Amino acid sequence: MLRLPHALAAALAAASPSAATAAAPQSFRGEYTVSFLGLSIAKSSFSSHYENGVYSIDGSVSAAGLAKLFDDTRGTISSKGTISGQKMVPQAFRADYTSGKKASAIDIRFANGNVTSTTVVPAPEKRDPESWVPLGAGDLASVLDPMAATVIHADSLDKVCGRTVRLYDGEMRADLTLSYASKGSISVPGYKGDTVTCRMGFEPVAGYRKGRKALNYLKNKSRMMVTFAPLGQTGVYAPIRATVGTQIGTLTISARRFEAIQ
Repeated sequence: MLRLPHALAAALAAASPSAATAAAPQSFRGEYTVSFLGLSIAKSSFSSHYENGVYSIDGSVSAAGLAKLFDDTRGTISSKGTISGQKMVPQAFRADYTSGKKASAIDIRFANGNVTSTTVVPAPEKRDPESWVPLGAGDLASVLDPMAATVIHADSLDKVCGRTVRLYDGEMRADLTLSYASKGSISVPGYKGDTVTCRMGFEPVAGYRKGRKALNYLKNKSRMMVTFAPLGQTGVYAPIRATVGTQIGTLTISARRFEAIQ
């Protein structure tokens, strides 16, 4: 399943302007490197397009560097939906990936921002009801897929943080809370300018096994920081850098390119 930090790494280039901005079609491109303890372990590239209130995002993710020697994972990801005011309303999310000879897929469908169906291949194993926190009737209402969840609509950098994002990755529902940490600036190919960094909290809600050490660490001990940069004058802010503390070290996701496509 696509989980944090995997969901975060896969979603970092999800950049779509709001419906209240320019009427002309707009496209963006992002390229990212994922590193662990200073070593490159994955790379991703994404392109997104907005036209007439409809957004579409397509990307690829693959293992890189030393990680390829142990787990040659590759995948494609897509997300599409509409934008109403300053709110993304997903319609469909799909992730297809292979690890060695094993193929997996996640397909999520939405209606008015609510999940209507989820297909996971291969199908999950039977859950132990004593240790599993099941999804409730209201858990899949007004949620965002792993890509749409990382795009923030705000009036300014000052208003990017200070919110809670309802994430659904095809199995787990979690709340991501963003609180203000600092302002700064950054320069990468395609973008040079101001940024805002939010501290991110993680709270599993449903669709997970009780007592999982990795989830408990993310909830109680992990230091997660996400830096956002504006996409021109669109009113949209997309991640340009992130760090996620894990039990064995820090995962860093950073943009190699972050640009509008003319």
